[in-house]
Amino acid sequence: MKVVKTLDEKNVEQGQHEQEQLTEKKSGYLHIKKFHFILILFFLILLSTGITVFALSFGEEKVITVGTERKEFEKLYSAYDTLKSGYFEELDQKKLINGAIDGMVKALDDPYTDYMSVDEAEKFHSSIDSSFQGIGAEIQEKDGHILIVSPIKGSPAERAGLRPNDIITSVDGKSLQGMTSTEAVSIIRGKKGTKVELTIQRPGTDAPVKVPIIRDDIPIETVYGEMMEEGIAKVQITSFSSNTSKELVEKLNEFKNQGMRGLVLDLRQNPGGLLDEAVSISSMFVPKGKLILKVEDRNGKTEEYPSKNDGNPDFPLVVLIDKGSASASEILAGAVSESAGVKLVGENTFGKGTVQTAKDFPDKSNIKFTTAKWLTPNGNWIHKKGIKPDFEVPLPDYASLPIINPDKELKLSVTSNEVETAQKMLKAIGYDPGREDGFFDEKTHEAVVSFQIANNLPADGVLKGDSTFKLMEKLREQIQTNDTQLQKAIEVLKEEMK
Repeated sequence: MKVVKTLDEKNVEQGQHEQEQLTEKKSGYLHIKKFHFILILFFLILLSTGITVFALSFGEEKVITVGTERKEFEKLYSAYDTLKSGYFEELDQKKLINGAIDGMVKALDDPYTDYMSVDEAEKFHSSIDSSFQGIGAEIQEKDGHILIVSPIKGSPAERAGLRPNDIITSVDGKSLQGMTSTEAVSIIRGKKGTKVELTIQRPGTDAPVKVPIIRDDIPIETVYGEMMEEGIAKVQITSFSSNTSKELVEKLNEFKNQGMRGLVLDLRQNPGGLLDEAVSISSMFVPKGKLILKVEDRNGKTEEYPSKNDGNPDFPLVVLIDKGSASASEILAGAVSESAGVKLVGENTFGKGTVQTAKDFPDKSNIKFTTAKWLTPNGNWIHKKGIKPDFEVPLPDYASLPIINPDKELKLSVTSNEVETAQKMLKAIGYDPGREDGFFDEKTHEAVVSFQIANNLPADGVLKGDSTFKLMEKLREQIQTNDTQLQKAIEVLKEEMK
């Protein structure tokens, strides 16, 4: 795919990819005999929207020779010759050529088409390694800004409170305005234990906030689950990497043995990934022969991808989606909704409906470019529109609170937007600050002290550092405890189970 290009560019697969299949376990319940991974020719990639790219590659590369007789390049050659002969300093030929290619790519105004220099491409290819380090967030370029699509579950970005649609305006004081996602990646990613400071502008808030993050190892597990009440299992897929379908089958068989009667499949904050994984997982829930998606090229020629499943699960399903659900997540959501009648609960999805191809040049630089658009089974193009849930359910208001900079000291007599945010967070987790207007008074001080004592922190009444991190952590736990979207999904599922 990532991450899909993501901040940490994980699980990218280039080169020959063998067709794989999963066979039904003798003790399994899925009644799934085979999953045939779809062969996508000539580096077909379904990118999630930002820094982690999950890619598939098949077939042989073709070298295209551009002859000097092509008249459309006369102006380009003339400009190059003029600079080469007349510029007052010695020119770097490779730099000029790379700049010309990069200019052509940027002129397309497509955030999913990108040129990577040799160094950038090397980082791109290094992401095939199963382990990677960084902050763990999916990003994309949009309207000249670097936008967070989704933080990865358990990552430093998630722990720091980053959320979908947050705009990264600068990194360590360096503005990202006008940068591509690849350029932003080269600045944001780094080795475990190193610190990076992002300046974040959250929609609906007035002032940007600086967010220090310590880079770390990023989780590579993509399927998480738990058994809940009345035989209902909740399984979350965080991305679509090379082993996701295998992980999912194992998790579902485990829950079947524990008496699972219904499933909530959680695709929230999932930025996407490998196309063949989206097809394979969709096939688990879509009857054989029914469509999963269509891919349409620029000439209007359409290729259909039907379900390859030989059987269907014997339990009802509800799927959770939100604005962080993108790309492969949207393929799965659209497939089960339109071809299997599965109900969707949550918020409108991100809206990424294009397919990209990647090509390496002889000097090991790289270009990826949009080659087609994908459509849902009913022929809907969800690009920039997303998929609307059957049951639209928001999270509590406090789920959208801004981030607090842990380096900033909030204490008695301070008045600021950060204090107001902290007061609302304290109120949400059960500590009454007395007011929520941004003035840090004695009552707020008492609430902070009570919070610090309960969490084994120095009880000085000052919010900074560990106290701020713990406050945001407890807020995330409260959001999970009062997950209105999950509660609605369980309600819908119970009706299906009757």
